Amino acid sequence: MAIDEKTKPRPIDFEEDVNQRRPVTTQAGLGAADPTSPSPGVLANDDNIVFTTVNNLVNWARSRSPWPLGYGLACCAIEMISASMAHHDTARFGMEVFRSSPRQADVMIVAGTVTHKMAPRLRRLYEQMPEPKWVIAMGNCASSGGEFWDSYSTLQGVDTVVPVDVYVPGCPPRPEALIEGLLRLREKIIKGG
Repeated sequence: MAIDEKTKPRPIDFEEDVNQRRPVTTQAGLGAADPTSPSPGVLANDDNIVFTTVNNLVNWARSRSPWPLGYGLACCAIEMISASMAHHDTARFGMEVFRSSPRQADVMIVAGTVTHKMAPRLRRLYEQMPEPKWVIAMGNCASSGGEFWDSYSTLQGVDTVVPVDVYVPGCPPRPEALIEGLLRLREKIIKGG
């Protein structure tokens, strides 16, 4: 072969040249061949690419870690507290600790009867929360006044003071109902609401 002659390039064999395979060992679970695919490793037909927008990614991350501000006013607060105990464990949904400062929270859970005297304080705490923020009205009293609807001192629903995203019915609602409300709020946050 002369110096000025070039060798013809061979076509790329995907299996041999591109595909990187895991080393096969004898230890269980470490690099063993995948029994479901004929050849282990990344194949050309694997779905390993995800297309999304930054906004959708941020909404997904926000929905997985709500930081609640517990605003427990009456008997619903006991159910709210029990929802974070070991039996129900709201930590499964990223809701680890109830924040004591509104500046560290993005979800306000209003649990109990709100009076006209308490309404301005509730509104002030809501305004101190950073954007984006959401509100869960837990129980009949927070949603519509409950059994005290005809009292002169009871607010006829917390939605007259702050915008409510999710209503959790019950008197008092069980911890499972609050967890269902959190899951509904998660769906709303993912959609950008």
